[in-house]
Amino acid sequence: MATPAKNAKVNPVSAQTQSESISDSHKKTTHDISGAEIVIRCLNAEKVKFVFGYPGGAVLHIYDEIYKQNGFKHILVRHEQAAVHAADAFSRSTGEVGVALVTSGPGATNAITGIATAFMDSVPLVVISGQVPVPAIGLDAFQEVDMVGITRPCVKHNFLVKDVRDIAATIKKAFYIAATGRPGPVVVDIPKDITAHKTAFHYPESVEMRSYNPVLKGHSGQIKKAIKLLLEAKRPMIYTGGGLVLGDGAAELVKLAQTLNYPVTNTLMGLGGYPATDKQFVGMLGMHGTYEANMAMQNCDVLIAVGARFDDRVIGNPKHFLGQKRTIIHIDVDPSSISKRVKVDVPIVGHVQSVLADMNTLLDLEINQADRPIKNDISDWWSQINEWRSVHGGRYEMSDTVIKPQYVIEKLCEVTKGEAYVTSDVGQHQMWAAQYYKFDKPRRWINSGGLGTMGVGLPYAMGCQFADKDAQVACVTGEGSIQMNIQELSTCAQYSLPIKVILLNNRYLGMVRQWQEFFYQNRYAESYMDSLPDFVKLAESYGHVGMQITKPGDVEGALVEAFAKKDRFVFMDFITDQAENVFPMVENGRGISEMILGKSHEEKK
Repeated sequence: MATPAKNAKVNPVSAQTQSESISDSHKKTTHDISGAEIVIRCLNAEKVKFVFGYPGGAVLHIYDEIYKQNGFKHILVRHEQAAVHAADAFSRSTGEVGVALVTSGPGATNAITGIATAFMDSVPLVVISGQVPVPAIGLDAFQEVDMVGITRPCVKHNFLVKDVRDIAATIKKAFYIAATGRPGPVVVDIPKDITAHKTAFHYPESVEMRSYNPVLKGHSGQIKKAIKLLLEAKRPMIYTGGGLVLGDGAAELVKLAQTLNYPVTNTLMGLGGYPATDKQFVGMLGMHGTYEANMAMQNCDVLIAVGARFDDRVIGNPKHFLGQKRTIIHIDVDPSSISKRVKVDVPIVGHVQSVLADMNTLLDLEINQADRPIKNDISDWWSQINEWRSVHGGRYEMSDTVIKPQYVIEKLCEVTKGEAYVTSDVGQHQMWAAQYYKFDKPRRWINSGGLGTMGVGLPYAMGCQFADKDAQVACVTGEGSIQMNIQELSTCAQYSLPIKVILLNNRYLGMVRQWQEFFYQNRYAESYMDSLPDFVKLAESYGHVGMQITKPGDVEGALVEAFAKKDRFVFMDFITDQAENVFPMVENGRGISEMILGKSHEEKK
């Protein structure tokens, strides 16, 4: 994977040197080495490219070994939360396990939000945290927290290493658990004295865990049943989520959908799993989904869900959703996600890529049998979907005097030709980015879905840019979210990251204000952002390029100018319409087809 153009604080490493370092990591030592050196050798054995972190007392032995090695690059962030977010985005954009390193106490607790964010979106991470020496654990030592206890609800697994001889095997298990089955973050908590103790090093070739054996291959009988149901459907629907992207099943899904000519919808986390510019794509569904996607989802007769979990922001009220009779096929690597909120008819547990490949093979056999021709005519269903498409529940009114945020995203998509990595924070800007940027490829849309974490946008952009130094990376954010991790402008300066920040500045906590307008009789309690900084001057103070755009006619030109600066970080402050809302919208407790459309929130379908 490519590395940043400039990195004065990190020792450069050639491909040959890195290869030799990784190779050496697999060798058993004939002499004892420290636990800290074992940690480094383990990371090199896993072919880790970047470690995002922040030093502190409990991890100084590890940092001393980082200084001596040249296998991976350490990225010094300005806050531990940003370290985990950046590692998270690196993982989302590459499919590799992200790695973060933090110290004990506040360093560990600062990482919790990033860990919980990754957990909710099933992102594979290994987070190594320092801990006070073993004899001091439980005695309220300086900078002591129970990292295992604190993270237990928001990790896939965690470890406390109390013996230097267990470090290598534990880290091997951590990477294995993080990446297999339903992915997720794993915490390895290592006391400082354990990193100083010495032992011989041997990194295990493989891992066997009797209590952990994820199912990867789908049940052939269930797959046959699913294909039969799909071929008999009159109003079929394909519904995919983040699990399709994380499971690298997009190519198989495209083949299945296009062979059948069935409509496809993605969740917020699944965008890019099916090309947004393809005619079969009906848009994102859910609370802020398209009218046609929500109506098709509610009225289909056979639904296949792939790597999705029927969460509250997708189907709204489960009773309303289940009010319409339909047959549901559900594919997921995590058996606990199946029938969790909605009872399904054909459960298929397995890795989505494998299951979809098996479905495609079976479907090809069915179609190629001359004595069993396909006679499934869904032209009436497509006519109905196209009629719903004409409703345009997300239409906005263009203005000659004030910048509409939707217009900025549309122009961003045009200028970048839909090829950029787009990260976002959480709020109205997130929904507009999801609605108006057309993602044709997976792993290009990086945002916090399950936890809804403000402040992720900038460190997410950092992780993407480290993953691919030549890529266009755009961070779509709001003036509230960007200030939550704005100190990372310093990190971007240190490593010369050419990120482009697209700030949709409406001087409000936009989504909070929208809900207050709709459901709290315009009582805008603490949602107006007063005393904002001059973002242009702030960006320039870090050595970046700052731009403020106030006129609709200047939007496209400013974006073109910014992205032409391929080696510069550009902070673009777009002053947008304060009153603009995200439509369609499904109110909490309502059904998926009970949408608020246009500017009148009284109009429901």
